[in-house]
Amino acid sequence: MTSKSVPVIDLQEFFHNRDGFVQVLGDAIRDFGFVRVKGHNVNTKITGPAYRKAKEFFSLPEGDKLQYKIIGGAGQRGYTPYLSESAKNSTLPDLKEFWHVGRELSADHELHSVYPPNVWPTEIDGFKDAMLNLYAALEECSDIILRGLALYLDQEEDHFTSITAEGNTILRSLYYPAFKDREVIPGAIRAAAHEDINFITLLITSTSSGLQLLTREGEWLDVNAEDGEIVADSGDMLSRVTNGFLPATTHRVINPDNSSSERFSLPFFVHPRPKSILSVLDNCKGEGYPHPPEDISGIDFLNERLHELGLDKL
Repeated sequence: MTSKSVPVIDLQEFFHNRDGFVQVLGDAIRDFGFVRVKGHNVNTKITGPAYRKAKEFFSLPEGDKLQYKIIGGAGQRGYTPYLSESAKNSTLPDLKEFWHVGRELSADHELHSVYPPNVWPTEIDGFKDAMLNLYAALEECSDIILRGLALYLDQEEDHFTSITAEGNTILRSLYYPAFKDREVIPGAIRAAAHEDINFITLLITSTSSGLQLLTREGEWLDVNAEDGEIVADSGDMLSRVTNGFLPATTHRVINPDNSSSERFSLPFFVHPRPKSILSVLDNCKGEGYPHPPEDISGIDFLNERLHELGLDKL
């Protein structure tokens, strides 16, 4: 195991020392694909209720949870059962179950009929408010990070946020059950090595450790954030538009030593609007870069990856 550690940034420095913030942020994403974030407004008054309501939901009987599985929904909203998702190129399912919350839009919004509607568990009072409050707080944080990355890449500050504004961003409530309570597939782990689909992912401090990233040198590095920090990482969409300059980093969640250990996590996957075009930046083309991939819409890229994960069969 390498002795390196994931760099830390203070979000308030974006407003008080922007050049320094941009440099540290961009270098961290380029070198690690991950960065630890403090100085944000995603406090325990917001995260605490979200974790409590997630735990209440996943404690429900399996039959009660399964009524919220949306047939044909590719897992984009509602409940996805245990052993349903596999990492790209993995033959084994991940040892997890999850719930997805998407953007809430008014009935007259142009994207209202485009995005799948949210569903809410009627058994859990306050679940909707807790998740939507967390969603809004994480989006404020992600917008600042995307603005910083745009500046790092010598783009207009709103280059990425203009694509992700009102995008199909998803908040996932993740539950990794204790092994003593569930079937464990030999060789499977909680989340097999993978890269995220989206632009960036934000992950508030999880209830237990296990997250590891694969360094550029090919070593697994524990990502142990301090209490209250957010971990941000780059996804395939950011890698695509930068032609690999800011690559998506492989990461995983390993199994615990204790069969009684369970883990809850709340990752926030920042996506573009469906018809936004993922086009390689002009300054990420030419000498020293690979031939750029063809333009693709956000929705087409997402659907390709959902197929690779096996979620289109749900």
